Amino acid sequence: MSEELSPETPEESEEPIKQRKNGLYPGVSDELAENMKTGWADTELHGLEPIAQARHTADRRAALSARFPGERLVIPAGNLKVRSNDTEYAFRASTEYAYLTGDQSQDGVLVLEPRPEADGGHDATVYLLPRSNRENGEFWLDGQGELWVGRRHSLAEAEQALGIPAKDVRELTAALKEATGPVRCVRGHDAAIEAALTDKVTAERDEELRVHLSEARAVKDDFEIGELQKAVDSTVRGFEDVVKILDKAEATSERYIEGTFFLRARVEGNDIGYGSICAAGPHATTLHWVRNDGDVRSGDLLLLDAGVETHTLYTADITRTLPVNGTFTDLQRTIYDAVYEAQEAGIAAVRPGAKYRDFHDASQRVLAEKLVEWGLVEGPVEKVLELGLQRRWTLHGTGHMLGMDVHDCAVARREAYADGTLEPGMCLTVEPGLYFQADDLTVPEEYRGIGVRIEDDILVTEDGNRNLSAGLPRRSDEVEAWMARVKQG
Repeated sequence: MSEELSPETPEESEEPIKQRKNGLYPGVSDELAENMKTGWADTELHGLEPIAQARHTADRRAALSARFPGERLVIPAGNLKVRSNDTEYAFRASTEYAYLTGDQSQDGVLVLEPRPEADGGHDATVYLLPRSNRENGEFWLDGQGELWVGRRHSLAEAEQALGIPAKDVRELTAALKEATGPVRCVRGHDAAIEAALTDKVTAERDEELRVHLSEARAVKDDFEIGELQKAVDSTVRGFEDVVKILDKAEATSERYIEGTFFLRARVEGNDIGYGSICAAGPHATTLHWVRNDGDVRSGDLLLLDAGVETHTLYTADITRTLPVNGTFTDLQRTIYDAVYEAQEAGIAAVRPGAKYRDFHDASQRVLAEKLVEWGLVEGPVEKVLELGLQRRWTLHGTGHMLGMDVHDCAVARREAYADGTLEPGMCLTVEPGLYFQADDLTVPEEYRGIGVRIEDDILVTEDGNRNLSAGLPRRSDEVEAWMARVKQG
């Protein structure tokens, strides 16, 4: 990675610093500075088509405006975060900002300004960094100048693409400091914006805004459902990629699996939606195994939990537990089939009007029955469920909302989420599992180190549900047949 142009030390410069100390740029000759100002073609783009979700983002802003009449609403995209020294993590815009604008620009801020007339709604403005200035040198001397990081939209281009008036974000903090009237801000993304509003906002009011935006994402529109299906379809192809290279993973480590799936995510989408879990053998019993540095052995199971994030930031979240050599052992199949049966019961419970917790309860009942049947816990089943004894081996909830965040709608009120009711357009995961830790002395030795999870992305429809990830086999015999076909090419 190249370093930014910086002032030269006397030892580095062939020309004495004193001859240039009064120049426009430290360490840069006046001649070079003047040269860099000219000779650049006009690349302004005209007649840009609106982004695909522009109509939907307008509807979302209108709904937000109706919820908070007469209040200024400030939703930042966020800033770059340092990874190490002078390098940053790849930027990912805040979910709230991207949901309301479709934009993914770092440092962007959406402001909904209340109109002065009663019940007049809001005027939306997106504040962005404009094109780099070539006159003052930021184009090539600033580390975030376009010569270093690439071209960005001009404000006029952004207006065309987003369908929102655009202004220079560098003018925003001063304007916010002078603003009067009630203000709400989504916190946690832009410290400078929060500082400009410090005497105008309260944590309680800001949290109400964040909670509302979380709940607003629960029911997906047609565009969002289409993006989720794209994410799922790419993820299915990523799982096929992994099956094809399992022999190479055996020769290296779980990292080969991680890298293989990541390639699909970057080629067809924006990124992975979360850290991939590529857990082979006993690592499959660790819920969030993301080190992915273990051995991959024939005869063991691979628990692969991964999802592609689309260019519009919607993510899939799918898990399959696969026999590394393509064939389940008898015990692996018994445990796998129990989890499959539990997932079938959970998926069947997903329908409009059902309680959100119903699919979890249905899956847990099946798993509790299996644990009693195998003699791992003493029945009756009702007592096991009442005391939660099955949780030693089931560990986690059976699913969660899915969307722009892998755990979408995470700050919604309990009554609107966990204690709520399913509606058409909601998308959630159904992902029961059984995990027998390698050091669990309460189970027979042959169970130890086996972990199984099966996860699919389920859309609530008007008359039931649709499995968006049905293209990836789930039943144990179908998994074996699918793996054999994929390996054969």
